[in-house]
Amino acid sequence: MAIRSLLLPILPAIFFIGAATALISSETLNPSAPKAISDLRDAIVKGLGFQDMKVSGFDVRDALVGQSVAYEFDVEVDKKLIPVKLLEDVSRWDFKDLNIFRVEEEEGLVERGKGKDSRILPTLPPFQLAGPMELWIQDGDDMRLSLPHDVEAGTLKKVILSDGAVVTVKGARSVTLRHPLELPLPLNRSHPSNAGRLPVASGLLTIAEVLRQASRSSTERPLLSLRIVGPTSLSSTPSASTKDKLRLKRLAPGLVELSSRSVPAPSDSAPAISDDIQSNTLWPFTSIDGSDPNLRGFEELLASVLGKKGGEEGSFRLVKAQVSAQTYVKMGFEVERKLLEGDVNWSSFPEWKTRPEKASAHFEVLARVEEGGKVVPERIAEVQPFRVQESVSPSVQTGNVSLSEVEVVLPPPDYFVL
Repeated sequence: MAIRSLLLPILPAIFFIGAATALISSETLNPSAPKAISDLRDAIVKGLGFQDMKVSGFDVRDALVGQSVAYEFDVEVDKKLIPVKLLEDVSRWDFKDLNIFRVEEEEGLVERGKGKDSRILPTLPPFQLAGPMELWIQDGDDMRLSLPHDVEAGTLKKVILSDGAVVTVKGARSVTLRHPLELPLPLNRSHPSNAGRLPVASGLLTIAEVLRQASRSSTERPLLSLRIVGPTSLSSTPSASTKDKLRLKRLAPGLVELSSRSVPAPSDSAPAISDDIQSNTLWPFTSIDGSDPNLRGFEELLASVLGKKGGEEGSFRLVKAQVSAQTYVKMGFEVERKLLEGDVNWSSFPEWKTRPEKASAHFEVLARVEEGGKVVPERIAEVQPFRVQESVSPSVQTGNVSLSEVEVVLPPPDYFVL
């Protein structure tokens, strides 16, 4: 099972005895705990085989909430599908009162008079997209369209960006590739770092430029199609020049085309990386610079996935690509079991210590909160909530003997002491 693999290397720590007395947390799962937290606990207990052990913790009062960005890719190399999932570090953890932390009776009273879903969903930072491409809008009923002034175009389901059109997307919850892409090889990574400047992800920039040129020369529908979930606004980049403003063309109900007044001429020459890294942006995400650390990390990861094939002529397929904003919850819990006869070898255990009757271990779970309110565990790690320190009295160190039986040791005299 997937959850079992998260904790298999550290299960023996549950049976490790290292303290005179096991400090057992007095917190137990409240019978009236929220259903999402109860389901999370049950999934961990069942997945890790803790049915015969006492599991405590999962207190929503101590839960930490944070937001992050998740990247999911499926790369096909030589008919072998390689899934990749990355998660940015949560920059800030806070105590927040989420809906999933409330019991059903309390939630019915608190949420009365509010909308169907009053939760604040995580969103991606604003980003720019450049054509030619098509955007499928999902859950964008209240999306604003500014070119740069607000335009009434009704509820949009599809937006076609012509060549040269650049828009800024705000409030999106996720961006997904709708159709697989065939990307060329080799992965050219021979571009220099430009005289002491930051290095650029030249391999990905070259692939993006080849894909852009192929999209510009395509006579059928755009090669690149993205699905954007929950955007709040779609706006053109502010500019004083009238050539940079976009024109709107209504093609059908819910379908519009945005075109630029100045269309760049297509180039038949092979794409090259400019010597000025400031102009090296990753098409179609023109807000991402080629020297971005995350982009260079993606290139290193792709090179390791491709292996020797990355330096050969050919191609590979990008089957799936999704970038989404996620809400994560971090909680602690404790696992405790009673020691049976023969479970522990007491031969090396000091005689002066009281033998514990129970063994315990503390863990921390990182779980993802889905839109439906379900909490899915993604990572479980053992933690040390306290530092064990032993204190031994002098009588125990000397063997608990009478002072009359202790050998008298006279220190050497010090002639400078009165």
